[in-house]
Amino acid sequence: MPEWLLAGGWGLLAGSALVMGALVGYLMPIPARVVATVMAFGSGVLLSAVSFELIAEAHERGGLGPTVLGAVAGAALYAGANVLLAWRGARHRKRSAGQQPTEEQQPGSGTAIALGALLDGVPESIVIGTSLLGGGAVSLVTVVAVFISNVPEGLSSASGMRRAHRSRRYVFGLWGGIAVISGLAAVLGYTVLGGASAGVLAAITALAGGAILTMIADTMIPEAYEDAHVLTGLITVAGFLTAFALSQA
Repeated sequence: MPEWLLAGGWGLLAGSALVMGALVGYLMPIPARVVATVMAFGSGVLLSAVSFELIAEAHERGGLGPTVLGAVAGAALYAGANVLLAWRGARHRKRSAGQQPTEEQQPGSGTAIALGALLDGVPESIVIGTSLLGGGAVSLVTVVAVFISNVPEGLSSASGMRRAHRSRRYVFGLWGGIAVISGLAAVLGYTVLGGASAGVLAAITALAGGAILTMIADTMIPEAYEDAHVLTGLITVAGFLTAFALSQA
């Protein structure tokens, strides 16, 4: 199988977890405390992946300079885009309670939420594609970490969308589309960056890491803290150690 197609398959697999989570979150009345719990666990998983798979890999490839520059650039780009989308109604796109506005309350918020979901998913998928460069195997830890974290992301967001009276067509069309785009982003990560130098690859990997870390702080931790705040830290550590154990297996 061509490696670009393999990259797309892994990206699509990781993105499909968003659809799985959305199915559960939209079709079943999940208690807010359960949503917060799984979001805290997913946050820990992603934190581990960023630390040991992305930032560490970037440092090994290109050294401290490209790693720091890439991570700061990723954080700044994500934060800037997130602020713009928040103004358009996507600030609470991962919240499961009643924080998401309806289209009547804020026209255009549906489009902003869709763009926000795209913003959250693309950096993870690009990294999956770049992990195949150089003839290496895909980083299964990264794929598993993204998959595990995508389930609570889709679950929490779809729960909020249901409460905001968004239609099934909108919700499942959105997450199905993001899953497909995740596969395409992984293909782009493999093909477009195939001839890049070690320093550029390091910066791109760190950029994705910085964007994901900012996304965790801006959108995932707030939902986790909302209803499981007493145990949020403990659950997050459990997710972190789960992903770390996978990376050492």
